Formats: sequence, C-alpha cells, structure tokens
Amino acid sequence: FKCKGINVFGYDKVHSDLCKELELEGFKIRYKSDVGDMLDLIKDIPSDQLLIIYTPAISSINLELEFLKKNNYNVYKRAEILGEISKTCFTIAIAGTHGKTTTTAILSHILKELGMPMVAFLGGVSKNYNTNLLYDKNSDLFVIEADEYDRSFLHLHPNIVVITSIDIDHIDTYKSKKDLENTFIKFVSQIKEKGLAIIEESIPVSFSSVNHVKLLKYSASKKADYYADNISVKNSRVYFDLIYNDKIKQSIQYILPGEHNIANVVAAVAVSFSLGLEIDKVADSIVNFLGIKRRFDILINKKKLTYIDDYAHHPKEVTCTIEAVKQLFPERYITVVFQPHLFSRTQHLALEFAKSLSLADQLILLDIYAARESSIAGVSSNMLLDLCTNSKKETCRKQDLLELLNKEKIDVLLTLGAGDIGNLTEPIKYMLN
Repeated sequence: FKCKGINVFGYDKVHSDLCKELELEGFKIRYKSDVGDMLDLIKDIPSDQLLIIYTPAISSINLELEFLKKNNYNVYKRAEILGEISKTCFTIAIAGTHGKTTTTAILSHILKELGMPMVAFLGGVSKNYNTNLLYDKNSDLFVIEADEYDRSFLHLHPNIVVITSIDIDHIDTYKSKKDLENTFIKFVSQIKEKGLAIIEESIPVSFSSVNHVKLLKYSASKKADYYADNISVKNSRVYFDLIYNDKIKQSIQYILPGEHNIANVVAAVAVSFSLGLEIDKVADSIVNFLGIKRRFDILINKKKLTYIDDYAHHPKEVTCTIEAVKQLFPERYITVVFQPHLFSRTQHLALEFAKSLSLADQLILLDIYAARESSIAGVSSNMLLDLCTNSKKETCRKQDLLELLNKEKIDVLLTLGAGDIGNLTEPIKYMLN
C-alpha cells in the first residue's frame, strides 16, 4: 500500500530495528496502545477511506482492535488482504511448518536475478535486497509465504503450491496432528484448476484426493521428481547435484548448510523449472544468494570464533540448525542460547525441545517470550532446563546475557528463537569482535 502512495500508520509493542527502518520510509508508527491516541490520529480520515489490517501477533484482547471491531471499521486480517491481492495474480504460495521463509526467499531471488517481474512477500529480510518485500508495479506474478497459523493460508487460492513440512505446532489453532494435516490437504485442494503442488517427499500425508492438480515430490536425501545427490561441504559452502526427470543433472553451489536448507533449494528450483526458466541460469543465480537475516545467519566466522543466529523456534528447527552447525564445524565446542517462544509451545513440546537442545555442548536458556499469550503455571525455562541433559547448562535473564557471555570462552555461539532475542544479535556481535 505504501508503494502505491497510500498513507500507512501502524502500531507495534516494540520499537524494533525493522520499525525504525519503516519510520525512515515515511510510516507513522505508535508504540503505546491507547484508543484515544488512535482516534486522534484517524479522526480526519473518512471511514470509507480507512482500512484496518491486523496480524495474529496482535492479542485478541488488544483494546484498540476491540474498539475498531465493535465500531464497525473496515477491519481485516492480513491473510484476508493477501487473499484479495492473490485473486487477480498468478500466485505461488510456499507453505510448511518449517522452511517456508528460506524457500520463498530463494525462489524470489532466482526470479529477480533472471528478470521476472513479481511481487514477493517474504517472512524474513533478504540479505541480497535488505527487505522483506520485492515489488514491481507492473507484475501479476505473486510469490507469498503461506502461513498455517490461525489457518491463515486458507484465504489463498494459488496456482502453484510448495509444502516444505508438516509437523505439529500452533496448539492454540490445531486440535491434533490430524487436524493440521487435513488443513494442509484443504489448502492444496484450493489450488486453481490445472495447478501444481510440489511436496517434500518425507511428508507422510496423502494428497491423492486432490485430483485437479499435478503432484510432484522433492527431496534432499531420497529419490524423487527433484532431488539432491553427491552433497559435500567445502569452505562454508554446500555443493550438490540436482537430479530431475530421473536423469538430468545440474551442479548447484549454495551458502546455507544442512539437509533442510538443501531441500529448500531443490523446491525453489522445481518451481523455477515449472515456470520455464533455464536450469543452468537458475543454478548461476543461486550462487549469488546471500541468505536471510536470522536464518542461519553467520555473523562472525573466524578460525577460533564463530557466531551464528537463527530464527529456529520449533524442536525440529532447533535440531536441524544445531546439526547443520556440526556439519560445518565438526569437533568444535558449540554454545547455544535459546529463547523459548510461547508458553503453549514450550509446554506441549517440552520433551522434544529438551532432546534437540541437548545436542549443544553448552546451553543457556532465556525466559520464555510470551508474544500474544499469558503465562501458564508451571511452564518456564527452568522447567525446560531440568529436562535437558547438557553437561553445562543454565538459565539467564535476557538483560544479563551479554555479561554472562563475556565471561565464557566462546568457540561457536548459536543464538536461537523467534522472540526479541534478535535484538541482541548486534550487541553480541560487537562484544565478541
């Protein structure tokens, strides 16, 4: 909307670096939730010219949101607006409980490098373009990260869908794993006639009931319609052969390690090929991909000191990230700082979190980041720490972390979490340097 010359106002709880950047671009953002203050801001705008958009990150008991809904303002979820935008476009939607941000960013980078105009909404900030929005006003190609939380992606009716993973999460939305799986099946069923679904091979869900679209599989470890072979790591880069049509081979060079990240590249290449792009040019563009901020983001890489930051907030993501670090830096001592995200997720997946976090040599747990939730009795970082088996482990308040790390002999440091731990990356990087 800002790109189209429309005035955009906003509210956020935290004055984050992203908010500061938006303010420099002309967005007017408030950080105090106050109905009177909000009404002063919008009092001169006719109601038919005012559109209120909110995300699931906003609490349902937010006073401003409650007021706007009760007084019949035009209030929509972000997902509903994205659904409206997608109706008139050729839409590529990347879904999955993990991997969708990286896959969306890689695909968008390939398309931009090869000169395909598009509008792309990313769930993270691309390091190539320093933005989470790629915008071309003359394009009807729409690339979007399709979020399963709150069943948001059911507002979309795409032409092409990628499903990267289906693991139980968002306990406040889904009653069971079966409920989650059925919702993904419904999402795939909403693909437009003669569309395409590209599914990660290990997902144990049958989409055979969706018979109006073409189904393809991809993998980083097993034979599929598109798969990776001959994987190797050298000088902090990943090399592999991409095989498709069971015989054609293309060499790929990529920046992000780990089987999960290789799978994301394979998915992006599969979409690119379906759009008719030349595979050798696609491979060349991937070499230039720099990654996404807070997605295996290597901030320091020296012989005796490495610092990596990642958004991982689900046990499977934590496991994949720690294992990728071990793949890149075998025999080195890994210290993990983890900020649990949501009380409900921590409670429901405590044993899985303990197993994944115990892969670290040293573990430091910050307090749980509540986000939209209230606390749950008995659920805390101390509770989670007791379940972990690391030989060296402790909890720490966020405000005391720098002081604690300054006393430690750091070899490889990994900060993980989807909360405000991201605000500490620059101070940590500065201190370590």
